[in-house]
Amino acid sequence: MEELLVPGLGQVRVFLKNDDNKPRKLKYNLGHSRLLTFGGAYSNHIRAVAEAGARHGIETIGVIRGEEHLPLNPMLARAVACGMTITYLDRASYRRKHTEEVLAGLRARWGEDVTILPEGGSNAAAVRGCAELPGEIDADAYDVICCPVGTGGTLAGISAGLPEGKRALGFAVLKGGGFLEGEVARLQREAYRRTWSNWSINLDYHFGGYARSTPALDGFIAKYRVEPVYVAKMLYGIVDLARQGAFAPGTRVVAVVTGQPSTPVAV
Repeated sequence: MEELLVPGLGQVRVFLKNDDNKPRKLKYNLGHSRLLTFGGAYSNHIRAVAEAGARHGIETIGVIRGEEHLPLNPMLARAVACGMTITYLDRASYRRKHTEEVLAGLRARWGEDVTILPEGGSNAAAVRGCAELPGEIDADAYDVICCPVGTGGTLAGISAGLPEGKRALGFAVLKGGGFLEGEVARLQREAYRRTWSNWSINLDYHFGGYARSTPALDGFIAKYRVEPVYVAKMLYGIVDLARQGAFAPGTRVVAVVTGQPSTPVAV
């Protein structure tokens, strides 16, 4: 793992674990002949499901929020190239995609045998996949594992897989993300019929909401060359909390860099 070298951390050390959580979330979701899932037009989850479907011979359907725009952007073009069938839901219906009314309509169109994955892929099977992450890190090398939180599945899994005495800290990338605490607990119950108390979510570093930014965050992204939607908010939060003294001196933090690798520079 690479160490993040940023001024002002004091005795807190931060290490980066580059880890694409999409394959982890899909690992135990692939035992089906047909998968349908949801996402925005630039969804990494849509791409990952399409690529997994092509690799494993699974039929995939992507339900995209909003209207069709041609030509397809590179993310959706990649999904189609992998064999995914793309369809669209208007934004009002998309907001109700979890309701039985909408789900029944999708099953009527695509077949009762279709397996439906939630947006972002966070379900009980995804939690079990993400729970394998802590076991890949030497338990003597860290005290806290941090990750960005969009839907809660990665944090739920990391928490479930932590050794005794370690803790997990998530950074919500959404404004008004208090509901995510309930989601993490729900996902753990669905996966393991229990919850853990070794995790928490910081709600203070959303920078205005999903995919939104501020001049301070933009400067951080430019300086340390990090993925802007998820990873930058988490790393900014870790650094800011360390400078405030929120971590005890000597704390070793592992920051899980989901999706695209980050390559922060030492200064």
